[in-house]
Amino acid sequence: MPSENPVTAVAPAAIERTDVRFRSGGETCHAWFYRPQGASRSRPVPMVVMAHGLGGIKQMCLAPFAERFCAAGYACLVFDYRYFGDSGGEPRELLDIPSQLEDWRAAVAFARTLPEVDPARVIVWGTSFGGGHAIVTAADDSRIAAAIAQCLFTDGPASVLAIPWLTNLKITALALRDRMAEKLGLAPVRVPTVGQPGETALMTAVDALDGYYALVRASGLPDIHLHVPARIGLQIPLHRPGLRAKDVKCPILFSVCEHDSVAPAKATLRHATRAPKGEVKRYDTGHFEIYLGAWFERNVTDQIAFLRKHVPV
Repeated sequence: MPSENPVTAVAPAAIERTDVRFRSGGETCHAWFYRPQGASRSRPVPMVVMAHGLGGIKQMCLAPFAERFCAAGYACLVFDYRYFGDSGGEPRELLDIPSQLEDWRAAVAFARTLPEVDPARVIVWGTSFGGGHAIVTAADDSRIAAAIAQCLFTDGPASVLAIPWLTNLKITALALRDRMAEKLGLAPVRVPTVGQPGETALMTAVDALDGYYALVRASGLPDIHLHVPARIGLQIPLHRPGLRAKDVKCPILFSVCEHDSVAPAKATLRHATRAPKGEVKRYDTGHFEIYLGAWFERNVTDQIAFLRKHVPV
């Protein structure tokens, strides 16, 4: 149930945002609950469950999407994965795919308990690494009404091949050291999430560093130098959420950036064709631009049209 924290006004004024918390894997996940005007126990509305990508937190440009969805009549639950942002869990900034998928399931289950929400009309929305999680969540839960995945990670091998082999080798070495540190009870061995080309980081494409910090600064956050436990480097190459697209029975929108340097569009489009009710929107831009400016406007307008078509308020 929503917490008793004071409501924060979010533009437009008809939208209310409340801090809420739910449990996942023995930890507490923090979320924003956006309640559209008129939503009530007697008039429940559809809910969009939303989360970020690789190392992202909800403050990084997710509020504008939620505000637009809410203004269109959809409730939203925007959550931080455990170990990140305002959520609990140690070690901090731990990227772990099974844990994040469990957080998605817990978020959807929590959303269905909210009295203002129609439990039969829950939508999952994921971006970047979270886009892959949205595919898996929708594939595993036949009650999901629709899904949206933007600039989405679908194929570990394709993403790894987009990184120089020497960088991959260094990340693997750090990941093995981190696994050993974990077994010995030592502090994690960490790797930056983003860096310049040639540096040892999870994202080193030519537009990655500037793109990442554009999102940080647009959100009013201080420059974040995020270093995550390197063990995620052993999971990413084997993770192929795009293979589950064929199992998604609900309508799903793939918002694909044609020049995506982080999640290659070619692999994403190949997987998207296998979704029985898949729809694709293609944007002539890169991985990070879709959150901002004119590209955001085109993208969010297309997403609202998709929601109104398949899960009308």
